[in-house]
Amino acid sequence: MSYATILFAIDGPVARLTLNRPDKLNSFTAEMHGELADAFTRIESPESGARAVLITGTGRGFCAGQDLGQRRGGEAPDLGHTIDTLYNPLIRRMRALKMPIVCAVNGVAAGAGANFAFACDIVLAARSASFMQAFARIGLVPDSGGTWILPRLAGPARARALAMLAERITAEQAAAWGLIWQVVDDDRLAAEAAALAERLAAMPTRALGAIKMALDAAETSTLDAQLDRERDLQRELGRSADYAEGVAAFLEKRAPAFKGR
Repeated sequence: MSYATILFAIDGPVARLTLNRPDKLNSFTAEMHGELADAFTRIESPESGARAVLITGTGRGFCAGQDLGQRRGGEAPDLGHTIDTLYNPLIRRMRALKMPIVCAVNGVAAGAGANFAFACDIVLAARSASFMQAFARIGLVPDSGGTWILPRLAGPARARALAMLAERITAEQAAAWGLIWQVVDDDRLAAEAAALAERLAAMPTRALGAIKMALDAAETSTLDAQLDRERDLQRELGRSADYAEGVAAFLEKRAPAFKGR
């Protein structure tokens, strides 16, 4: 199936999803949201064979957030409806996906585009990339999970300044503040991100999915509840084929061949 606003392919165990509106800095439209939803449905299908997702953008920008050109003129929009039907389902789906998502930020990531990147599991950024919580510049509050994830990644003081001042920060600053995993040279971004996605796709997928769930749950959990959650997940994973393979490989001093089962 071909799309108008994204590029999508499943290459072995890695699903590659590329935002593809370079003339608009890959800004979001309702059409793009629909195509992203369809792509994630295909990724989630057991027949897809996907065990990791790689997200990036075409051109000089990663994603500039909402396409404001679609907001010009007419009556005041119901932005709550837009959030409820497009952005929130996307972020929830990404966080609930039972496989890792690698994001390669190739240029500016602004507004919802920045928070879309932060919703991924491991974020690499080109040295020339930048991040900005642009919402206050147009009289809005950070959305797409921004008010939840920013203080958890960067701390409350930096989150408030990022949100209120709406200033652009460099990729190096984002890495120093813990917003992303790593900065790489521009000409190495695609290769480094692909290698990372392939590495994750060869790992025990069910365990990686459980790690995602446990870490997110820990943000609002008590220690006792989290200890119980770890127990339950460990019980389930201890019965998996990947755990048996991991133990066997360790004892036999060989590389494991995980199947995601």
